[in-house]
Amino acid sequence: MAPSRTRPAFTADERTQLVGWLDLQRAVITWKCDGLSEEDAHRAVLPASPLMTMAGLVSHMRWVENLWFEIVMLGLPATGPQFSETEDEDMIVDGTPLAQLLEDYDRQCTRSNEIIAAHSLDDRGKNTDFKSGAASLRWILLHMIEETARHAGHADAIRELLDGSRGYY
Repeated sequence: MAPSRTRPAFTADERTQLVGWLDLQRAVITWKCDGLSEEDAHRAVLPASPLMTMAGLVSHMRWVENLWFEIVMLGLPATGPQFSETEDEDMIVDGTPLAQLLEDYDRQCTRSNEIIAAHSLDDRGKNTDFKSGAASLRWILLHMIEETARHAGHADAIRELLDGSRGYY
């Protein structure tokens, strides 16, 4: 997928803007991992959030994409570490190389974009097991922009605390 860190055009249609803003935030997550050592990628730097490592954040974002696009939108079975009885299991990635986590995230984002392309913005999720199952694809996209941007901010702070790297899109 390798999304661009370019904002969508000011006059683009709604779908192009929504997917463009989501791809931009996804790209920030990936960009913040550039050049990290395995040790740093798995090192917690936020005292109140010991599972919030860069590697754990990438894994979490992969599973958030899976939840909203495959499980909520398509109605596929609710499986994956986000449904474990262990809290935040989707962030527990000890021993998993960052490169593998980034590949998994990229593959999941590609799958999400395929689902987005195959549906109208007004189509509603098929999973009725969640209150959010009635959400339209438009709502899901807006939520995913918010969720991904929030975690891109976490990635920015984590990276700065790890090695002082700073930067904006």
